[in-house]
Amino acid sequence: MSTLKSNFIIIMTTLLLMLSMEYLFLQDTKFMNNINSSITDSAFIYRGELPADQRIMIVDVDEKSLKSLGQWPWSRNKIATILENLTNSGAAIIGLDMVFAEKDSSSPINIAKEANISIENLPDFDSILANTLSQTPTIAGFVFNFENNIKNEPPSNDAMFIQHGKDEQEHLFKAQGITTNVPILQQSAYSSGSFNTLPDSDGVVRYVPLLFSYDDSIYPSLSFEMIRTLLGEKKVEIFYDENGISGIKMGDLEIPTDEQGRLFINYRGGAKSYKYISALDIYNNSFEKKDIEGNIILLGTSAAGLLDLRATPYESVYPGVEVHANAIDNLINSDIIASPSYIRGKTIIAIIISVLVSALIISFATPLLSFGLIVGFLMLEMGYFYNMLFEERLLPNFAYPLLSTLITIFVLTFIKIYFENRQKMMISEKFSKKVSPQVAAKLLKSSKDHFSVSEVEVTIFFSDIRDFTSISEGFNNPKVLIDYLNTYMSPMSQIIIDHEGTIDKYIGDAIMAYWNAPVEIKNHADKAVSAAIKQIQALEILNKTLKEKSYPPIKIGIGLHTGNAIVGEMGSEGRSDYTAIGDSINLGSRIEGLCKTYGAKILISEQTKKQLTQTYQIREIDHVQVKGKERAVTIYEVLGFGDFEGKEQTINKHYLTAKTLYKETSFKEAYAEFFKAYELNDCKLFTLFMDRCIQNQKKYLKEIENIYKHTTK
Repeated sequence: MSTLKSNFIIIMTTLLLMLSMEYLFLQDTKFMNNINSSITDSAFIYRGELPADQRIMIVDVDEKSLKSLGQWPWSRNKIATILENLTNSGAAIIGLDMVFAEKDSSSPINIAKEANISIENLPDFDSILANTLSQTPTIAGFVFNFENNIKNEPPSNDAMFIQHGKDEQEHLFKAQGITTNVPILQQSAYSSGSFNTLPDSDGVVRYVPLLFSYDDSIYPSLSFEMIRTLLGEKKVEIFYDENGISGIKMGDLEIPTDEQGRLFINYRGGAKSYKYISALDIYNNSFEKKDIEGNIILLGTSAAGLLDLRATPYESVYPGVEVHANAIDNLINSDIIASPSYIRGKTIIAIIISVLVSALIISFATPLLSFGLIVGFLMLEMGYFYNMLFEERLLPNFAYPLLSTLITIFVLTFIKIYFENRQKMMISEKFSKKVSPQVAAKLLKSSKDHFSVSEVEVTIFFSDIRDFTSISEGFNNPKVLIDYLNTYMSPMSQIIIDHEGTIDKYIGDAIMAYWNAPVEIKNHADKAVSAAIKQIQALEILNKTLKEKSYPPIKIGIGLHTGNAIVGEMGSEGRSDYTAIGDSINLGSRIEGLCKTYGAKILISEQTKKQLTQTYQIREIDHVQVKGKERAVTIYEVLGFGDFEGKEQTINKHYLTAKTLYKETSFKEAYAEFFKAYELNDCKLFTLFMDRCIQNQKKYLKEIENIYKHTTK
């Protein structure tokens, strides 16, 4: 099949994939939403825990309390005692994550009535609790029913709910029934709120409804009502757009919500992120007043037997009361992750970009480069998603762009493989972008099995962009970042190829290459060093071009080492690559990593230096112990071609003198020579050794002082 026809099929397939993914997104399927929720949960786990607001406390009806005060429900005079002790300790507000739907059967007056006994002045525990509720800053709890129509008298509320832009459809969660506290308690509480937590279809609680609809009226959640009461706000405004509710406002507090008026919970972490105090300790008044004073208190339970446990992104067993604590934390600190309407538009654009970028990578890059670019692109996508979630505080739907990328890769890769001549492309796919055309021609003509594994001497090359993570964060558009990276990679790769090197792989922003494999290269150490110098020279020109485009300049470090390595075709049976492995490869990578330490652009090992036949500007840097090596190695910096001349010759003279003095432990004199070199060129290397001179001089004088003290004794 012709190239034109195969390209046409790839283009049409790409368009079909794009339209299919957009259609799937608009269907808003439960399956895909569950996938996206799982990805979001993973992002929370990866982020880790955040400090919880210490002003929020949980008074816990725990196992210790149940063991001492009896099984639940407790007599209401005990609840009253707890509320009184909290109020006397200066609690700012108290929320009850519980409902008292029936009269207290343990109350003496109720027991007497049940037995038809008439005794005056018997205690009424409901009245005792009602009296306490009326004198404490307590927000009572109630629960809505969504599957039955059990109705009670709805609680009163002094808030005024104003709806802006509402259509005829009801977007709030509409309850069928309500279970409230017995009237004497409900009427005595300052206010009340629903403590319903409605999990997603997979059973995980990710949202808390802030408002509910019941009998054509609006009622608040417990967490929302506690914040409203604290702020002293009477007016609550609800704003709508074409999709439903866009946000809620009371006073200066603006709360972005989803279309159903739910708050997406930005969890602080797993269970017990907030401080828990046993209800028994509060009851017995055996607690520190400072733990309560001025704080927001939630009275709830973590006891497994009371079944108030939920599943969250962090844990499958999580106290329901702490869900409300997280919601309050998000509200009082305005640390809210929103899902505005325009997020849907961003998702559609992300799907298009995902399909197009994946298609371009699969269509135009070699398999090895495709893998690196796809991994890089997926990391960029995930990084962008993570940044939106935790930096921009937006809740995107990442499942569709991710699936778009993966499906596009799979489908187009299959098509590409189908159209290619497998045998002819075996070498071309592996070496056309890794070696020069001359080397590739030798490989195609040679009868030798260059793919078989063998041990050969190679000069290994590693390069890496300095501070690439910081650079990448400055790019908002992943495609622009990839173009920026490719602008650097292309000329650098070409220099390696022009010097008969073999590019092994691109590791993100790093390049790994080697000389003398798969075919023998004469003077391979010289060619590798020459390529490194040419790259530094080419980078100076490239940075001028980048500056004109207002892009950040690129700085790189290059490490070279010569030694034996295992080279050949390696990998799984269906997926392999020609590469090099071994201790020499690892050492080359370690040497490249030392460039940052010494402020060098090119570092080579002693083994590479010994094999050089041409003249270069080289100076000894240090004798270092690298990770994974028992013996220390000597490393050298390469500054350019030829001999040192002019100013550089003077600098090198001071440096050589300083190094000699340094080795002789004449640190004071060595410092002076390093400083002279530093005055001519304020590079990191000189300041590093100047600092070492100071530290070693101190250590040397200390040792002399210790010897002197010892001898005088």
